[in-house]
Amino acid sequence: QGGGSAVIDMENMDDTSGSSFEDMGEMHQRMKEEEEEEAEGEAGAGEEEDGEFLGMKGLRGQLGRQVADQMWQVGKRQASRAFSLYANIDILRPYFDVEPVQVRARLLESMIPVKMINFPQKIAGELYGPLMLVFTLVAILLHGMKTSDTIIREGTLMGTAIGTCFGYWLGVSSFMYFLAYLCNAQITMVQMLSLLGYGLFGHCITLLVTYNIHFHSLFYIFWLVVGGLSTLRMVAVLVSRTVGHTQRLILCGTLAALHMLFLLYLHFAYHKVVEGILDTLEGPNMPPFQRVARDIPVVSNAVLNTTAKAIALTL
Repeated sequence: QGGGSAVIDMENMDDTSGSSFEDMGEMHQRMKEEEEEEAEGEAGAGEEEDGEFLGMKGLRGQLGRQVADQMWQVGKRQASRAFSLYANIDILRPYFDVEPVQVRARLLESMIPVKMINFPQKIAGELYGPLMLVFTLVAILLHGMKTSDTIIREGTLMGTAIGTCFGYWLGVSSFMYFLAYLCNAQITMVQMLSLLGYGLFGHCITLLVTYNIHFHSLFYIFWLVVGGLSTLRMVAVLVSRTVGHTQRLILCGTLAALHMLFLLYLHFAYHKVVEGILDTLEGPNMPPFQRVARDIPVVSNAVLNTTAKAIALTL
């Protein structure tokens, strides 16, 4: 019995020890499961934070792409407008599409007044001839500056000549078009530019001759004959396109006075005005700077002589 009881006690001890080992294993398993759950929870939180961060980053990326797309669209529209402007430059081609023979014929016609004023006279709707006449007048003014007694200190003053000629052509044409609109004259802006531009042909002839032949009597003859013929041509065309005696008198009188006075200004006052502008901007004429040889002072001669004597005694 004693041996049997010992065997039973050993079996009980073995059962107790087995159960304790099982309990330890279960505790270890539970601790592992808890650690895994904590790790999974931390991983889930990290993924949520990463998702929020990536969501903000994605939103910023979308905003950046939208701004870039808008800037691209704006630049594309501006570029298309610029290209369309260059493509629409063909609109100006009819105003400059003219043969040299036609320009020559219109130059001669600008010196011949029309007789028929009962119906509207035809006006050339091109700008090539008037533009070339304006540039020719600029060149004649520069030539007159060189042949006159005007002192040119800063280049050829091309800017002043261009401003004067183009200012008269564009300014007077705009003013006369406005006046023609008030007087119910049937003329467009392009026709007015063409009419006044071809009217400058008489000015070019008069100034080219009188700048090379300096006689006031010759200038007055050309002013009355050549300038008067070109002015009468413009007046006759405007009369044929205007209804009403008062309107004709206002419109044609204004154009004739401006055109003839402009020729007088170019011959007598233009050079003086330019010289006055130069004096105002640059000051009066200053004599050129000259270098003058200076004499060696007596003291320096004495020093040189003493130095030479000392060197001779030393040697």
